[in-house]
Amino acid sequence: MRVVIQRSKQASVTVDGQVTGAIDSGYVLLVGLTHEDTLEDVRYVAKKVAELRLWEDEEGKMNHSIVEHGGEILSVSQFTLYADTRKGRRPSFIEAARPEKALPLWEAFNEELKSTYGLKVETGVFGAMMDVSLVNDGPVTIIVESKAKE
Repeated sequence: MRVVIQRSKQASVTVDGQVTGAIDSGYVLLVGLTHEDTLEDVRYVAKKVAELRLWEDEEGKMNHSIVEHGGEILSVSQFTLYADTRKGRRPSFIEAARPEKALPLWEAFNEELKSTYGLKVETGVFGAMMDVSLVNDGPVTIIVESKAKE
């Protein structure tokens, strides 16, 4: 599982001209899943996202998590995070999970953020062409991967 976290001042996702999710201060999460991912990966990455200290304290140091800061989440499924660009000019997406595996794991990830960490989670639409708009805050952009856990 691979998640790109972008701290944002505001963000939204639109599908076919309709806003499907919008947040104020928080994170935009681009969520990629591979065929080897499990619920253990989902729990690990959700915990990392919720507990990473990416918000400044009164001294300007990144000492607060999104839970402490009170931010919101905009979660967008994105199979292209598993693009393999090593050969040729067209990326291969063979490492990305098939929709029947990825959708339940993405939904479980979003639910974990809500139920375990009390975060408000808005979403895009799984598998749809989406327009994602955000005002990047910082900018702060972090990549979290479940395979990096140890």
